[in-house]
Amino acid sequence: MPTPSSGRELKFRALTARLRQGMLDGTWPPGSKLPTERALAAETGVSVTTVRRAYEDLVALGLVERRQGAGTFAAAHPEEPRTGRTAVGVLVPDTAFYYPRVLHGIEQELTAAGARLLLACSHYDPAEEDAAVTRLLGAGVHGLLLVPTLHTATDPGRRAEELLALPVPAVLVERRLAAHGPGDPTEHVCTDHEGGAYDAVRHLRALGHRRLGLVVRSDAPTTAPIESGFARAVADLELPRPRHERETMAEWDAARADAAVAALRAARVTAALCFGDREAALVLAAARRAGLRVPDDLALISYDNEFADVAETPLTAVSPPKFQVGRLAARILLRRLAEGDASPLHQVQLRPRLVVRASCGAASGPGPGADAHKSPSGAH
Repeated sequence: MPTPSSGRELKFRALTARLRQGMLDGTWPPGSKLPTERALAAETGVSVTTVRRAYEDLVALGLVERRQGAGTFAAAHPEEPRTGRTAVGVLVPDTAFYYPRVLHGIEQELTAAGARLLLACSHYDPAEEDAAVTRLLGAGVHGLLLVPTLHTATDPGRRAEELLALPVPAVLVERRLAAHGPGDPTEHVCTDHEGGAYDAVRHLRALGHRRLGLVVRSDAPTTAPIESGFARAVADLELPRPRHERETMAEWDAARADAAVAALRAARVTAALCFGDREAALVLAAARRAGLRVPDDLALISYDNEFADVAETPLTAVSPPKFQVGRLAARILLRRLAEGDASPLHQVQLRPRLVVRASCGAASGPGPGADAHKSPSGAH
């Protein structure tokens, strides 16, 4: 199970996302009073401390105002122009994890341009995705920023064609037709997940590790490029065949993590990349139960950096540039709306950064149990 600190982080992020969406979809219109901290804690089942932290986070984003002696209020937005204000529809599959920071980037760019944001969530349901797009178009949006469920579509290319045929321009966010290569006709801004996984392997090799493991949830759209980048790095660095543990997100629990750690030990693995933070936290706990020291006996890198910093042993993590992805996608859509076909087709990938923490160790020599091999020069 995730550590208590990561559990609190999950509740905090879920509550913040719920409040944020409520203010965007009109549940709490601008200027309306929000529930007291105690009332919201009782309603949601979280602690007053978690509610207070969520409110403070929204205050920092300019979405909430604290009024001395009066309470907490949804921020009053500037009066909208009478005519001509650009409306952008944004569809994400989830508002609790990964996408809050993407939405923050989108909001910042649209606000600076005087544009209005209309938010919808598909919950990874294709039927709800179609209904949400229909609602956004019915609301009169001028353009769309979409995170479609291409990874579960029977024919992703056909689905992309349907989205491109919509009556307003659409920019895909964190989605593209990778298998189509140069035949991909979509305008998109994505994280280079292959590059992120590649850099994680390169970092572990620089610490002296040769026998690596990859732990992933098999049912996520990010899995394929992570696996591809990991495999490419292993081949380029001429490392032994890695141990690969795959499972659906629903099946990743404490028992499955115990089995994964046992398999990693049997394969003499000394370092692993785990996608995502929840799975990394499960592996970290399983390693403790197995009597392994992290990072001494097993070095770990997490992929996502949602709450990797609050794990019992803070996790080194590949950190996708979520805010920058959202901001750039919004900027590209606004340019498309302003210039039409005169704007070039943008197909952008942003490389993640590696945030080094305690879970992978800092020694430059071979890791404990690793095959003796000098680290490549220039790696860090």
